[in-house]
Amino acid sequence: MAEKKVYRDAGTGEYVKKSYADKHPKTTVSEPARKPTRPPAPKKSK
Repeated sequence: MAEKKVYRDAGTGEYVKKSYADKHPKTTVSEPARKPTRPPAPKKSK
C-alpha cells in the first residue's frame, strides 16, 4: 500500500491541497504523512 502524502507551500509552510500543489510545482513540497501516535498505556498497579 502506498504511503499517503501531504503537500505544503514552501514559502509559508501551510498545508495545501493536491490540486494546488499540482498547479504550483515549483513552490510546493510533498512529504509522507506522519502516522498518529498512540497515547502511552496506563501503568498497572500492584
